[in-house]
Amino acid sequence: MKDQTELAEMSPGNEVNHFLIISRIEVKTARNNKDFLHLDLRYRSDILSAKMWDNFQNFLNTVSEGSIVKVQGVIDSYLDQKQIKIERIRAVQSADGVSHADLLPKSKRNFSEMKNEFEKRIDKIEHRALRELVKNILKGERYEKFLDVPAGKAWHHAYIHGLLEHTLEIIRICDLMCDIHSDLNRDLLICGAMLHDMGKTEELTYSTDFDYSDKGRLLGHIVIASMIIEKEAAKISGFPEDLKNLLIHLVLSHQGKLEYATPVIPKIPEAAVLYNADELSAKTNAYKLAIETERKGGARWTRYLPLAETALYITPEQSYDADEPGETLFD
Repeated sequence: MKDQTELAEMSPGNEVNHFLIISRIEVKTARNNKDFLHLDLRYRSDILSAKMWDNFQNFLNTVSEGSIVKVQGVIDSYLDQKQIKIERIRAVQSADGVSHADLLPKSKRNFSEMKNEFEKRIDKIEHRALRELVKNILKGERYEKFLDVPAGKAWHHAYIHGLLEHTLEIIRICDLMCDIHSDLNRDLLICGAMLHDMGKTEELTYSTDFDYSDKGRLLGHIVIASMIIEKEAAKISGFPEDLKNLLIHLVLSHQGKLEYATPVIPKIPEAAVLYNADELSAKTNAYKLAIETERKGGARWTRYLPLAETALYITPEQSYDADEPGETLFD
């Protein structure tokens, strides 16, 4: 499939002729009591709302959330928000040669390089039982999911291979902190970094779009990961009970604060490092993605981001004085 124009780069009046994924679909009622079809449509990291006013029942019977559709229409604006005014829409056909892999966002990092980096870092774990535990947990189908799953539905690293990229960033930060503070338990901290979000392999679905599984909604990735660690550690003869409890504590406390839905707050230095490394990786990625998306549309500020509790300033790409003509701080 040929690349399509990014939705964030399109302006009101631009024609839409795209293959898109249905992220949400529902029938709503307008103020005049007329039913209309409301859709959220995804292309890579961009999602736009769209409306269909007439003759949508037959189409509705052919699709569901996660379906790929061919959309023809125009970019419109409502309450200063871009949306798609649908003129024609149909379900994808086999002859179109379009798959979900063509339309879902992916990490910009080279996948093979990330996979190799992760596996080499596992082999550097010196504690035999911890190294064995990580290898036993991250193998087979679970490991394949770990390599592919996004780190989140929308906020940060929300793309294929996102959890792998996020985990590698945290490992590097944790390794750096162990270089600075030599009394930290490096093996414990690195294993916590590797396994802290491992439960997202069961919490999130990502084959057709990014969403939460039933198990994910009922238990959450923190509980899922803790249960897996408890089960797998019991299979390793002589696995130290106190070490297992410390590792599970890192997983349970990695979101830092009770109001952030973490079951316990960090109570050892390694847990504090993991929490802050997780925050640094997640927020840096989320801020960059929000700014990148809005910059494509020519904005100077992003929309208000509830999780950041602010709008973000979009620094001009050519900005600030430099020592030499034509240089910028970003050269």
